[in-house]
Amino acid sequence: MRAIRRFTVRTVLPAELAALGELVQNLRWSWHPETLDLFAEVDAVLWEQVGHDPVALLGAVTPARLAELAADRRFLRRLADAADDLREYMTSPRWYQTLPDGARAIAYFSPEFGIAAALPQYSGGLGILAGDHLKAASDLGVPILAVGLLYRHGYFTQSLSPEGWQLEHYPSLDPGGLPLSLLKDTDGGNVKIRLALPDERVLHAQVWVAQVGRVPLLLLDSDVADNDNAARDITDRLYGGGTDHRLMQELLLGVGGVRAIRAYCRITGHPDPEVFHTNEGHAGFLGLERIRELTEARLTFDEALEAVRAGTVFTTHTPVPAGIDRFPVELIQRHFGGSASWPTVPVERILALGAEADPGRFNMAVMGMRLAQRVNGVSVLHGEVSREMFKDLWPGFDIDEVPIGSITNGVHAPTWVGRELMELAGRELPTLIERARGWEGIQKISDADIWEIRGVLRRRLVEGARVRLRRSWRERGASDAELGWIDDALDPDVLTIGFARRVPSYKRLTLMLRDQQRLTELLLDPDKPVQIVIAGKAHPADEGGKKLIQQIVKFADQANVRHRIVFLPDYDMALGQLMVQGCDVWLNNPLRPLEASGTSGMKSALNGGLNLSIRDGWWDEWYDGTNGWAIPTADGVTDPDRRDELEAAALYDLIEHEVSDRFYDRAFDGLPRRWLEMVKHTLASLGPKVLAGRMLRDYVVGLYTPAAKAARALSADSYAPAKAFAAWRVRVARAWPGVRVEHVEASGVGDTPEVGAAIELHATVALGDLEPEDVLVQAAYGKVGPHDELVHPSYAKMACQSVDDDGHAHYTGVVPLDRTGAFGYTVRVVPDHPLVATPAELGLIAVPEEPAGMTNGTLR
Repeated sequence: MRAIRRFTVRTVLPAELAALGELVQNLRWSWHPETLDLFAEVDAVLWEQVGHDPVALLGAVTPARLAELAADRRFLRRLADAADDLREYMTSPRWYQTLPDGARAIAYFSPEFGIAAALPQYSGGLGILAGDHLKAASDLGVPILAVGLLYRHGYFTQSLSPEGWQLEHYPSLDPGGLPLSLLKDTDGGNVKIRLALPDERVLHAQVWVAQVGRVPLLLLDSDVADNDNAARDITDRLYGGGTDHRLMQELLLGVGGVRAIRAYCRITGHPDPEVFHTNEGHAGFLGLERIRELTEARLTFDEALEAVRAGTVFTTHTPVPAGIDRFPVELIQRHFGGSASWPTVPVERILALGAEADPGRFNMAVMGMRLAQRVNGVSVLHGEVSREMFKDLWPGFDIDEVPIGSITNGVHAPTWVGRELMELAGRELPTLIERARGWEGIQKISDADIWEIRGVLRRRLVEGARVRLRRSWRERGASDAELGWIDDALDPDVLTIGFARRVPSYKRLTLMLRDQQRLTELLLDPDKPVQIVIAGKAHPADEGGKKLIQQIVKFADQANVRHRIVFLPDYDMALGQLMVQGCDVWLNNPLRPLEASGTSGMKSALNGGLNLSIRDGWWDEWYDGTNGWAIPTADGVTDPDRRDELEAAALYDLIEHEVSDRFYDRAFDGLPRRWLEMVKHTLASLGPKVLAGRMLRDYVVGLYTPAAKAARALSADSYAPAKAFAAWRVRVARAWPGVRVEHVEASGVGDTPEVGAAIELHATVALGDLEPEDVLVQAAYGKVGPHDELVHPSYAKMACQSVDDDGHAHYTGVVPLDRTGAFGYTVRVVPDHPLVATPAELGLIAVPEEPAGMTNGTLR
């Protein structure tokens, strides 16, 4: 028989052990080794059985053991010290508190969060990145208030069929067995968020709170009795269901998330956020809810839009259009019209925000960008790809001026770095991590110490892999009598390559199988053997990805190589930690430039692993030629099979002739000196860069603080600046068709222009109904391409000398001839206002109808 309801009965702790509950409820334990040691001391055997889950530990420990601990003075002293340390961590000023003009609070929205394996609310890199974002914010004191959804079945757990086909399982999660607490209102009742739905239905959601160090994480849960069955299932699975189901999740996350924040701040006294950060387009509807709030407070839609945009940051994570959520326009109309409509937010204005090239689709990323004044990709290369991808939103502007910047992702070192390595230099590494400097001290650590630690981490991976491999083969139907070979699967002394990630086709899980004979020879080389540990999940609806997994499993099942290559099912944070710590080399071979950033290679680098990767994502900007290996790319080859063939051959060559040679090149004392030289250089060169702390500082300085200042500027004096700015934008947009560059002439350059000289430009601009202070007139100049296009131009402001009665203005400016070769210039006009963040923000530009004054000669 099956139970009709599942719940967790929590342990009642003796009064002397009350602080244990305090420690369990704060997820700081997931990155704090001393607290984990304390939990292990509660019951060492049970601690291993529950997979290092403190909540499960306290749910399973016997009353007799708790009574014993309550009388153990030494344990109580350790418990008191741990509790005091947590309280000090939660309250003491940190880096952010030393900054002037920082945002009072920042709301961070994400559809998934990877905090700990014990809270399975993530599917892959986006969630892990979000979790590291919160942890780094906690460590630095950045006042983030995070919002997500609580999925009762998480993403999925993965196993394999006897044929190697991925199987999905959706175990039920009881929030009572997770480190969560319900948000209670001032009257003691559970807080309930409500959203109007079509056909006069109402969606209700309760709010769970996870405390991630100093950061509260609000998780909305629709599985409440107030809802009908369909509404209860909205938060059933991460990325589950069809189009309508996905839209409902995103409405709850965006609209419901803002309402949850308002309730939390009202109840707890937490400052209301000044900045709202949308982690990918899934939460984009939060901007609409904020517009609704302001329009109901008597602002017009345009005024509210400007106030909302000023304080919104949007981060895009996808380098391909297929990765963007797009909904049928009819579905959006249904959810924001009729009985579910908002009287002050017209549905046609909502549709305009998400309008794209296909008139039948509503684009969540496009809406996110139109609702945010600051947009960024997650690596320098991804910023370039994103500007190209979304350039049509800013027609007429050069790619370089499309207002999408970049902040390269980072990882939270205390979560991912092996404890032995953290302790290697007498706990110096956490200080380096916090300050992001002093990494040159790595060079002082002895080669022998580093090699010993690398051996410990590799051995731990091998042992953990054998446990998982045995369990997987049993689940596939094998008997214990058939599995004796697993005792010798993998070798703690063999060069170990790791490959672990989601399994979409562009990540090319099976590139290593391109020449199976060559791969087999590398694995079985008698002098320089290689072993490969692989993990990854395909989306349940991705049949192609499942086929790739099956191909890998089929190869790894072969008796002659199965001790050298393994696929470990159910890739999660725990397995990820084992792999990034234990692998000597981290392999990444996506189709360039389809990897937005990637972070697993960063984690490996912090553990002394070396990257072997296509130059994509973060590796493209931080590979320096000696901190790992770059797999050559066949970018100009259009035939996909031929490209795979070439890049696979390059991969094999690198492993055989460079990676293996260096790993097995041992000195008289048995140490691979050249290998360890690369390890030290990797730690010193990448250590300060790949940290989530560096990433958070970049967000604070480059995006959060400017957004907070802009939000304050527009909301001052009862939003008077927002009203004036909105009126200015409307006026400029209406008048822009009358703005023209009518004439440009140049002087100061003879027949043979030479570098170091200058051109004086004179331009006549028709301003129409605008004033000179409404516009910025610039000379654009620099290198020209074969079709007279300016390549990465520079800009010089031109000064207004006079304005005729008919609205024609006369401008002058100077263009320096600062480079040799083909050179050109033109003049452009863009809107200008103190509250505009970039010249391209309004998407309006005027240039000469014919290239005026273009000079295509060669400068000497």
